[in-house]
Amino acid sequence: MALTLLDTRSLSDEVRTALRRRAVAAREAGFATDTIAAILGVRPASVSRWFAAYQGGGAAALPGDRTGRPVGAGRRLSEAQEARLEALIVGSTPADQGIASGLWTRQAVRQLIVQEFGLRLPIRTVGDYLRRWGLTPQRPVKHASRQVPQEVRDWLGKEYPAVAARAKAEGAEIQWGDEMGVWSEATRQRGYAPRNDPPEQVVPGRRFRMNMISTITNEGKLRFMLYDGKMTGALFVVFLTRLVAGATRKIILIVDRLKVHAAEEVQVWLYAHRDQLEIVALPRYAPERNPDEYLNNDVKGNLNADGPAESQEELQSKLRSFMQRLGKLGEHVQGYFEHPKVAYAAPK
Repeated sequence: MALTLLDTRSLSDEVRTALRRRAVAAREAGFATDTIAAILGVRPASVSRWFAAYQGGGAAALPGDRTGRPVGAGRRLSEAQEARLEALIVGSTPADQGIASGLWTRQAVRQLIVQEFGLRLPIRTVGDYLRRWGLTPQRPVKHASRQVPQEVRDWLGKEYPAVAARAKAEGAEIQWGDEMGVWSEATRQRGYAPRNDPPEQVVPGRRFRMNMISTITNEGKLRFMLYDGKMTGALFVVFLTRLVAGATRKIILIVDRLKVHAAEEVQVWLYAHRDQLEIVALPRYAPERNPDEYLNNDVKGNLNADGPAESQEELQSKLRSFMQRLGKLGEHVQGYFEHPKVAYAAPK
């Protein structure tokens, strides 16, 4: 089996210089040009050119700088055009530019180039430019179309800083809470397989679900409760009662605007325990601003890493064990606050 030599154009300048010197030394020793070229992985013409230069001017006459086109030569876009496009892609959406695309895909960027400069570039070339600018294809962070941007700005700039300052002044602990449901066969894993022949995974013939409510803090603390069926006001009160049972200081619980969070029985309980716990609501339709949402993603993506549960009891056991292990990994829990959308809540 023949060993494939690296293309010398991919080698560093120091290595290329060493190859030229070895070629000249071998030629002086009487080796044939073709033999030297085959061993070093270069063209015979290159060996002849290097040796001729050496004979005419010594080692100083050997080629030093790289040959070929200078960086940027042959590009269709100028540096100013590239800077303009990169700024538009980073700072706006396709819709802002009148392009019918939900995301900046290669096709959308290609259309932007046509609109801005009247140039039609191949899709592959557009991809090369995007990589050169450090832009990579990524899954989008979704938010609801009904979200009110001003509410989010007010939350980030005024409301949450005020909550954090009040918690510090009162010696209170901020917890972030959310509900979620996990299906028996839910998995976000991918398995390697031949192209166009996806792997198969055996799943139970019946689907079943387990629900959970949890809270986390930016110090790495985690609390959770599993339950069947829908979350109700009475069930939410049970969870709140458990939260304050072992608490040594007041809790400020930040949750979304689910109706049960403001149910009558919840309000009655909160009034009776106002010195122990209060609830603060996130902006409407802004789950991506809740750090606990990233715990949910972690659970959904990794709970069934060893295969789907075969029964409701097994799913419940797996979820409980997963959460108990996670509760011992404070630094991992703190890592949820590193996501750019919730970094505002990270410990200072």
